[in-house]
Amino acid sequence: MKKIEVEVRAFINDEKYKELESYFEKNAKLITEDEQETHYLSGEKDIRIQKNKNYAKIWMKHGQIHDDFREEIEIKTEKENFGELEKLFRALDYSTEIKWFRKRKEYIWEDITVCLDNTKGYGKIIELEKMTNDKQKEQIHEFLKSKLSELKVELTPKEEFKNKYEDYKKNWKTLIL
Repeated sequence: MKKIEVEVRAFINDEKYKELESYFEKNAKLITEDEQETHYLSGEKDIRIQKNKNYAKIWMKHGQIHDDFREEIEIKTEKENFGELEKLFRALDYSTEIKWFRKRKEYIWEDITVCLDNTKGYGKIIELEKMTNDKQKEQIHEFLKSKLSELKVELTPKEEFKNKYEDYKKNWKTLIL
């Protein structure tokens, strides 16, 4: 059963974003073009709720943020239920620690999920992702790194993502204005 998310990500500038967008429009299948609002919730576990154009969802990722591979549990519901999800988690004493507002283009490219993200106050990111099992996660990770390199994109070091995340976490309320 494939339930381990393996991903590689990199910050990209406006020029590279446009270049990749053009490349994937020609060489991949556009799955969705979305606008998302995601709430990272307080607590020990990485639990999030999101609403987008098509649905709302709750999901939890095991492990630490920015890990290369994490088990993921996801439950989707009607987008109209997002307010109820917020009420449910508030009633369970969770609070929203961070809100993200993202425009995402998602493609399938050579059996890889590719996301081009433009997150308000955070920046532009390319993410390559595959779901796999525990036995193949490291092999898939190396494969995704090679595909990122093929796109002439340098993998952003985890420390840079961690620092940018911590800055956003402290300042998101002003960064999204």
